Amino acid sequence: MIPRTLFKPEHDQFRDSVRRFIDKEIVPHHERWEEQGMVDRELWTKAGAAGLLCPNLPEEYGGCGPDYLFNVVITEELARAGVTGPGFAVHSDMVATYIATFGSDEQKKRWLPKMVTGEAIGALGLTEPSAGSDLKGIRTRAVREGDEYVINGQKVYISNGQLCDVIVLACKTDPAAGAKGMSFILVEADRAGFKRGRNLKKIGLKAQDTSELFFENVRVPVSNLLGKEGGAFSMAMSKLAEERLSIAVSAIMMAESALQWTVDYTRERQAFGQSISDFQNTRFKLAELSAEILAKRVFVDRCVELHLKKELDAVDAAAAKMLCTELQCKTVDECLQFFGGYGYMLEYPIARAYIDSRVRRIAGGSSEIMREIIGRKLLGEAQK
Repeated sequence: MIPRTLFKPEHDQFRDSVRRFIDKEIVPHHERWEEQGMVDRELWTKAGAAGLLCPNLPEEYGGCGPDYLFNVVITEELARAGVTGPGFAVHSDMVATYIATFGSDEQKKRWLPKMVTGEAIGALGLTEPSAGSDLKGIRTRAVREGDEYVINGQKVYISNGQLCDVIVLACKTDPAAGAKGMSFILVEADRAGFKRGRNLKKIGLKAQDTSELFFENVRVPVSNLLGKEGGAFSMAMSKLAEERLSIAVSAIMMAESALQWTVDYTRERQAFGQSISDFQNTRFKLAELSAEILAKRVFVDRCVELHLKKELDAVDAAAAKMLCTELQCKTVDECLQFFGGYGYMLEYPIARAYIDSRVRRIAGGSSEIMREIIGRKLLGEAQK
């Protein structure tokens, strides 16, 4: 195995504490959370106290300082354990990052310390029934009236929607301006006119709340505008590389975990008087998966290095997201086969991984969109 060189001793120590927290506070409760459709609210405050929320925020807000590797550790350890309920990545890697990067001093002081402690949970309101990967197609409107915005619209598939306290909401402030007419506005969940819809029933990720959100004449002060009016599209584009990298980090770790579960199982399981691992088909299949996972692990780690230096290209992030999520789905599918009927039982981690993995090829930009991004760059360069 090629050694990883990303992490320093402080990251390794942090990984140990994260792993202990997950084993104690998440794994024993995850099945119950899947049945109830969301994690307990108190998990967030426990996670905050343990340093699992927004660790890369500046110390003045309660974080550890600008080091994305702490976020990587958390993402990897959740994937390693096969638990998908906590929406920590949306909260820490997306919502908090938007506020920290584009927010006013007042907005940062109001929200970031509470997000670090878990007192305030964040959600990102982008997707609508008629607008998924194409953000320019959103219809939620924010009309300025004096010192307020009046918001009307609907969002769907919003992670943390049932528990969130603040939403970074994408709205059209100038419908005639296309992409330049979209703005981000912070909307508190206790505003009159805001309503949480259904906690959506999904194929997988059953412990993570995913909601419809409705906005009917919701009034917020103009001071809730995040960044500049009309700047949301460029802001979103600037953060998509990190979002897709985070997905790739999770996907490759899940693939590694599924492979290890399968190696352990095939060594123990007997068939026709020998362990399953003794069959050539088992060795060849697992060897192929191992080699493919190793190659993409090296690629992802290199992308993380580039991101730490602020040099990660959006096209490379798209490639990492596409390759790793498709490998995740391939790995859990082929590994499940070795478990036979047991692989179809939800008490086995491989079964949960199978149903949880499928969304990875959709969320954060579908594989088809990733191919479009990569293809445009290729053809654009070929024409120069």
